Amino acid sequence: NLSDTLKKLKITAADRTEGSLEGCLDCLLQALAQNNAETSEKIQGSGILQLFANLLTPQASCTAKVANIIAEVAKNEFMRIPCVDAGLISPLVQLLNSKDQEVLLQTGRALGNICYDSHEGRSAVDQAGGAQIVIDHLRSLCSRTDPASEKLMTVFCGMLMNYSNENDSLQAQLISMGVIPTLVKLLGIHCHNAALTEMCLVAFGNLAELESSKEQFASTNIAEELVKLFKKQIEHDKREMIFEVLAPLAENDAIKLQLVEAGLVECLLEIVQQKVDSNKEDDVAELKTASDLMVLLLLGDESMQKLFEGGKGSVFQRVLSWIPSNNHQLQLAGALAIANFARNDGNCIHMVDNGIVEKLMDLLDRHVEDGNVTVQHAALSALRNLAIPVVNKAKMLSAGVTETVLKFLKSEMPPVQFKLLGTLRMLIDAQAEAAEQLGKNAKLVERLVEWCEAKDHAGVMGESNRLLSALIRHSKSKDVIKTIVQSGGIKHLVTMATSEHVIMQNEALVALALIAALELGPAEKDLTSAQLVQILHRLLADERSAPEIKYNSMVLICALMGSESLYKEVQDLAFLDVVSKLRSHENKSVAQQASLTEQRLTVES
Repeated sequence: NLSDTLKKLKITAADRTEGSLEGCLDCLLQALAQNNAETSEKIQGSGILQLFANLLTPQASCTAKVANIIAEVAKNEFMRIPCVDAGLISPLVQLLNSKDQEVLLQTGRALGNICYDSHEGRSAVDQAGGAQIVIDHLRSLCSRTDPASEKLMTVFCGMLMNYSNENDSLQAQLISMGVIPTLVKLLGIHCHNAALTEMCLVAFGNLAELESSKEQFASTNIAEELVKLFKKQIEHDKREMIFEVLAPLAENDAIKLQLVEAGLVECLLEIVQQKVDSNKEDDVAELKTASDLMVLLLLGDESMQKLFEGGKGSVFQRVLSWIPSNNHQLQLAGALAIANFARNDGNCIHMVDNGIVEKLMDLLDRHVEDGNVTVQHAALSALRNLAIPVVNKAKMLSAGVTETVLKFLKSEMPPVQFKLLGTLRMLIDAQAEAAEQLGKNAKLVERLVEWCEAKDHAGVMGESNRLLSALIRHSKSKDVIKTIVQSGGIKHLVTMATSEHVIMQNEALVALALIAALELGPAEKDLTSAQLVQILHRLLADERSAPEIKYNSMVLICALMGSESLYKEVQDLAFLDVVSKLRSHENKSVAQQASLTEQRLTVES
């Protein structure tokens, strides 16, 4: 009898006979309950949608039923654009001003379903100004705890979620309308209501991805509310929902500190303890999420320092215990946490004095053969950070860190190569003996020369060049220079002098000046074929070259005069012209070095 009902509805809708209208609407709702998709198709085919716009009036007794029918048909994707085209959005948004709770409920459902995954639906609601009215309702309903109000708030939250999901500009609009403080307040008052809580969490998850939301979240007590809610949850799925909100929020440093102060860390440590020995998929996933979040909280300077507590903190001690564990995820999180704690000299010195280096070396030893790459990378990162303070270098060298690190020379993984190079470079800084020992290690130098050509991995290439230069600069050793010449490293140092990074150019020029001063003969051929003299001419002639680059280029020119063939190249390139111009350079050191260089060039010629 659906076809008859639709025909009858067309007639009664036109003359508004309320009694028979109610019967027709009830019949449609029954049909939709039995077979939604088929009934919706027939409704669309009958052209009745257009008539609904006139039935959506605040005064009519059947308004809630009409809105309910629209909500039901809009569950089907193919019905959403027809609902927009039938002009239903504007009258539905007008109904949001109704005082009748059932009308509001069905209207919220209808708008929410039309917006679901529908650009056209969202656009129409946006133009009609629907979002602001819904947010105002949520504000005024917020403190009411009766079941009907909570149900209505759940529908309104769902509507806002469908309206803005994965749409940055609509999410930004909701944020500017002040939706965040309202939802946080809602969560605090209604945390006992599972459906409403869930809606709030999904809405937070959407909004928290936007950078602009973080400041607003930070000015509410979201951290406290989420931690309170988290402590109550037993089910994995519910905790996972909260984790999905916590992760993007914890990227903000102010919120990191709030979460630490609200006691999130204790919850995370408890989860780790409960799940560490379980092989169940959910438990493994939760252990990973909890330990990852723990590491994320340590990325904030204030939150990290609060948890370090001068190295006496219980959290710091618990994290230390993860490193020797047999669980790869915990080893990884432990090493990353140490790398994060090692972000200032005081912490680094304390940790080295308290045996952390030995723990990290033991961990690396367990991962040499077919080891876990992420654990290798994390442990090397921690060692690199710990090696930054001057006082730690000698201690770490005598503990045997270089020997442990060199075990990974055969690694083919760029992230591991990158951290290995950085760790060695930090360790030999101003440590002449260690630099000489490493610089005479032909295996290491050959590997560095190989990595200097890793064009696909700019980071590895850059770090290899910098370590080659550092070996010469810190050792000032003829044997080291010989090893580098024999391994074919000279050309890479010359190329490094043309780097776009001033610091790398400078390191290269200083290393080349030492080569020229200490071992020019063996290096002469390689310096010539790498076109060093032409490169120096270019650096001096280029106005954009930094003062220190000009200065060190001239020092190098003077050092090259000890070689007949290189000196001939210098003469052929008319260096005098370029150098004499630099005598009036605004930088005093450059001007003085220009005068000296000019004298040398003049005397020699």
